[in-house]
Amino acid sequence: MSGGLGAQQDREKELEVLQFWKVRVESELDQVVAFWTKNSHDPEHGGFLTCLGHDGEVYDDLKYVWLQGRQVWMYCHLYRKFERFRQPELLDAAKAGGEFLLRCARVAPPEQKCAFTLTRDGRPVKVQRTIFSECFYTMAMDALWKVTGDTRYQREATEMMDQIVHWVREDPSGLGRPQLAGTPAAESMAVPMMLLSLVAQLGDEDEVLAGRYAELGDWCAQKILQHVQRDGRAVLENVSEDGQELPGCLGRHQNPGHALEAGWFLLQYASRKGDPELQAYVIEKFLLQPFNSGWDPNYGGLFYFQDADGLCPTQLEWNMKLWWPHCEAMIAFLMGYKDSGNPALLRLFKKVAKYAFLRAASTCRGAWPCARRCWAPW
Repeated sequence: MSGGLGAQQDREKELEVLQFWKVRVESELDQVVAFWTKNSHDPEHGGFLTCLGHDGEVYDDLKYVWLQGRQVWMYCHLYRKFERFRQPELLDAAKAGGEFLLRCARVAPPEQKCAFTLTRDGRPVKVQRTIFSECFYTMAMDALWKVTGDTRYQREATEMMDQIVHWVREDPSGLGRPQLAGTPAAESMAVPMMLLSLVAQLGDEDEVLAGRYAELGDWCAQKILQHVQRDGRAVLENVSEDGQELPGCLGRHQNPGHALEAGWFLLQYASRKGDPELQAYVIEKFLLQPFNSGWDPNYGGLFYFQDADGLCPTQLEWNMKLWWPHCEAMIAFLMGYKDSGNPALLRLFKKVAKYAFLRAASTCRGAWPCARRCWAPW
């Protein structure tokens, strides 16, 4: 009897924690949305100005295609999922951003390759030889299709998705990346991660597209799982084409925030597949291990990069604490708690949330990294 009472009390405490952070996050979300709707919209050329100071002042008017796509997606998601954000102004801004992408994102239409950076009026400045601008373009178009019903957006999303898959699985030459003799045949975890995220996005409330990309989702999940190396003791950012550890700094490279992000992508996948064994494996390997190794025991916060052998990473910013890995950790631990009911994951969420909101929220709008001790301007 006492055991049952104790369990009930524990559950009530967990609900109190969840309610507290729900209210806090809702308040922060309202402030963030108000900041970006006030300061980032470009009524002259369309799209969004994303280089903003704390006061909302624009300090550079370059437009990054991936940020354009992400903001369109976010506005559509808020409009579609939350009653308080079902505002015509938010949808109009999303559509304006989408039309800007349709007009300007591609470097040389009808070719599908997108720019990385554009001028304010939409002229290409820089191209990256990767798939990531195209991925966020796809996310934006699919989100617009789901919220507007305009089939132009759906067609854009699926055509770009199929082009990305072609580049990744069949022929990467269209990306423009030269095949140099000394380049190691490495596979980055970022590529299957992004594709798995797109599979989830396109398949959301769309049985046809969910079926169309089901095999791709399986392929992505298996590719990500290959990054668990050293007898399950480390998630490495890069592996060989046959899923083995690579030599040198490239092979030892770890990114705790990326591993946690991959973790919650895989938890979504495990939920869709109804696979509790995969769920438990992902919680252990992609949530708990990267967090335990990546959390700074002295000052708190997640390191940006690590070396699997404890050597100094070659990236000079390795010991900085960026906002985004802490966001990924909070999402991952909440999702893991929801799926498993394990209160330890809720405690880890609380630990990360207390650190993140104490150090950065409400002042930096999630924009800035800070030094190891987090003695930043805020």
